[in-house]
Amino acid sequence: MSLVSTPIIQVRDLTMRFAKKEAVSAISFDVPRGVIHGFIGPNGAGKTTTIRILASLLVPTSGGAWIDGANVVTEPEEVRRRLGYMPDYVGVYEGLSVQEYLDFFALAHRLAPARRRASVADVIELTDLGNLLETEVHVLSKGMRQRLCLAQTLLHEPDLLILDEPASGLDPRARIEFRGLLTELRRLGKTVFLSSHILSELSSICDSVSIIEKGVLLADGSIEEIQMRLRGATVAYEVTLLEESTEVESILREIPQVGSVLLEGRKLRFDWDGEDALIHQVWGALAARKIAFTGVRREEDDLESLFMSLTSGEVQ
Repeated sequence: MSLVSTPIIQVRDLTMRFAKKEAVSAISFDVPRGVIHGFIGPNGAGKTTTIRILASLLVPTSGGAWIDGANVVTEPEEVRRRLGYMPDYVGVYEGLSVQEYLDFFALAHRLAPARRRASVADVIELTDLGNLLETEVHVLSKGMRQRLCLAQTLLHEPDLLILDEPASGLDPRARIEFRGLLTELRRLGKTVFLSSHILSELSSICDSVSIIEKGVLLADGSIEEIQMRLRGATVAYEVTLLEESTEVESILREIPQVGSVLLEGRKLRFDWDGEDALIHQVWGALAARKIAFTGVRREEDDLESLFMSLTSGEVQ
């Protein structure tokens, strides 16, 4: 199998114990290339421990993990060349300007002079830091500091970014701008693996998620796949009728794929157990009996509701 088709992150039976506490309990998951993958869980769930193992900063008790084919335990230097890691707290050096900060880390990556200059220029353009090059890093706002730290993780051109709570502490505008940066990185072919507790921020950008609690992996896959596993094939629809109707319930009950029906005034809610391609049967049946409606909403579980359904709120 070619490396291009293999997942960029592979985790198998990963376990981490600290004394008598098991922070991560035999978790396994894959992350495909070119996606934004959310790693979600309450405080104390084992997110940061897992991330530090993936970044080759901790050696697991048992199990294994591979980054772009490199083993995090036996090939840590290769792993570090293949990923950019941004921890939940990023320190900066007082007295360094933004330009000096990036030059320092480019040198730390041992980039050749020509590549170093090009890489620094590229990340400055991507993160829109060009107007702040002479500004000392310790006076930057939290949002600008996060941009700078993201720029630093990109200097050696990794295909994978691992970000631990990157939006924590940012104001709403900075969060929106940072989210835009992540989607641009995905467009450029990067894979982004990020942990966060700000679920509303993740649901609109994540292609897939892993949900963890008390060190145990509860769910893994796309949001749609997790929805299907939790609720089966049933989908709820809410219809706003033009006028109240006493016969609409009986009309819908004639359709075998329609489950429960609830009518309250002009609001009609029903469960659909059939294929999506057959939902036109409902609209056709209503139209045939001259039941007009002004709006239809398919009820979708968002990431927050999935999280609440799966987790108990307990911490280790």
